[in-house]
Amino acid sequence: MDKVTGPLGPRRGIAATVKKLREDSGKNLADVAKDLMISTSKLSRLENAQGRPLPRDIRDIIVYYEIDGTPLAARLRRWVEAAQETGWWTDFDDEVLGPVLGELGLDTHLAYEAEATVERTYTLPFLPALLQTPEYARAIFRNMERRSDDEIEQLVDLRVRRQEALRHRDGLAPLRLVAVTHESTLRQAVGEPEILTAQLDALLERSEAENISLRVLPFAAMPVLTMTCMYAYFEYQGDNDPEQDVVHIETHAGFWSIEKPDRVAKYREAHDALVSASLSEADSRAFIRTVRDGASRA
Repeated sequence: MDKVTGPLGPRRGIAATVKKLREDSGKNLADVAKDLMISTSKLSRLENAQGRPLPRDIRDIIVYYEIDGTPLAARLRRWVEAAQETGWWTDFDDEVLGPVLGELGLDTHLAYEAEATVERTYTLPFLPALLQTPEYARAIFRNMERRSDDEIEQLVDLRVRRQEALRHRDGLAPLRLVAVTHESTLRQAVGEPEILTAQLDALLERSEAENISLRVLPFAAMPVLTMTCMYAYFEYQGDNDPEQDVVHIETHAGFWSIEKPDRVAKYREAHDALVSASLSEADSRAFIRTVRDGASRA
């Protein structure tokens, strides 16, 4: 997979539009590529949101399909301009951003997260990344992933940088987080006991923010679909219609992306079911206090 160096929303908008224009014309990839004097592989990559689209390619496509002066052409031009931006995560090393064993890397996840209006997450066995303290995250990277000291500090810095989206984003409203976390995450030993206690304190404080909704799925809840895997549902508004929403399932090997609208919709339903099965926000905070108090006395 190509390294993702900028926002994916504009690329996906371009990809869907270019593919639809070609299919509506009744032409295949080879025919259009020949007419545009580009390779078939280049057109295929453009239709699959791979790589950064070039303004001249979009200019030629607008002329080729005779859509200049239309709202669609204006959207394509706006998207290709936005696609030239460089993501803040490119300052970090490839070893930190890349997948462990070959699936999609953290760079792809960050590109989706950077533009999302709402992020709906479910986590286990650790607390949501956007609500983790540096000490808690550092212990995970050190004890579970066995990262080098340099990689650990970069990963912690990256996590802190991600969390800024909950407070401020240039040109966008702060990210809204709807998080469900399994009860086991509150009890999972991470580093020294003091680290977990401080993390639970921070969780109580951060979950009071207006744009953060945190719920605990207790052991007492009946099994719910998708409760066995950690994932994020990225929801977009504005130029991206609901079919542009995407799901990222997180594994030890990297991220697995789900983009087909019907499957994405099932995950939205599944996350709503997780929320319904969980404690209310107020009861979740009360439960977290109980676990924290018990941990501090242990």
